[in-house]
Amino acid sequence: MENTDNLFHPSLEAAVMKLDPEDGEQIIEYFKTHALLTREKALLQASVREQKKLLVENAKLKKDIEQLKTQLQDKQRRRAAKSLLSTAPPPQTPNLTSTTAANQPSSPGGATGAFQVNPLPSSSSSHERRDKHSRRRRGERKARSTSDLLSLGMESQVDVSRLDLRVGRILSARVHPLAEAMIVQEVDMGENSSRTVVSKVGQEAKPEELQGSLAVLLCNVKACKLKGVVSQARLLCCCTSDDCVELLVPPTGSTPGDRVTFLNYPGEPDRELQSKEKVWELVQPDLQVDGRGVANYKGCSFEVKGKGLCRAPSLTNCIIR
Repeated sequence: MENTDNLFHPSLEAAVMKLDPEDGEQIIEYFKTHALLTREKALLQASVREQKKLLVENAKLKKDIEQLKTQLQDKQRRRAAKSLLSTAPPPQTPNLTSTTAANQPSSPGGATGAFQVNPLPSSSSSHERRDKHSRRRRGERKARSTSDLLSLGMESQVDVSRLDLRVGRILSARVHPLAEAMIVQEVDMGENSSRTVVSKVGQEAKPEELQGSLAVLLCNVKACKLKGVVSQARLLCCCTSDDCVELLVPPTGSTPGDRVTFLNYPGEPDRELQSKEKVWELVQPDLQVDGRGVANYKGCSFEVKGKGLCRAPSLTNCIIR
């Protein structure tokens, strides 16, 4: 329990008691109570500031660890490549020997014969060529297997930092000419030209209501054709079912091109997600809207720095797709 006896000087207490003998004690207790509350508030604010500072330091340490990990992997790759080069067999050249034929009399007059070069037997040279070819192939298989192991060991970690999530503004929207369940949108992403996005936003969504809305889009997916229309990004939606769908909304004050980041997952996104790595398929199950309507990945909120958090307009405890 906090000691309240030394909060006020005895002379101050005596002066208050002299001014108001009847209620002096209550006044002193009131002052002491407020002084304790003020002190506790200051301690609480200091602890909150310290917590925020620790979170920032933690994120910085994670980033430093990732950089050191990348440097270590590069060194290991270079060391492995160097060892492969040093153990490669040197190229071998076939031995060619020439022999000089003895001078033989070609005529009774004693004329000298010409020099003759005798090549190696064809069977021995073919054996050497086969041995050399087999050694080269063994070396190639060894190098290939080692590089495969290195690539498996260096595989990037799959988390939400590899997704390029950005804010966009829907400039226009229309029903897909070949599929009533799909809507074709032109979206301003803060780039030189708008992007065409094809998405399913529910049967109740009306194209004219989407026009002018801000949304969150996945921008580093590979462009693909959907019913004959090329889609250049993925629109993120919150949904509880196919019929109950809402756009994920960025914070007020966001502008097209703003990055959506995650405090606990720093790093730069991939230039383009490779379909064989299935990054989106592995990350998407952990993209959810919590009970407060805030979008998060494994408990870490979708955030536009300096502007706020991304939310669902009305849905809670649902998935993001």
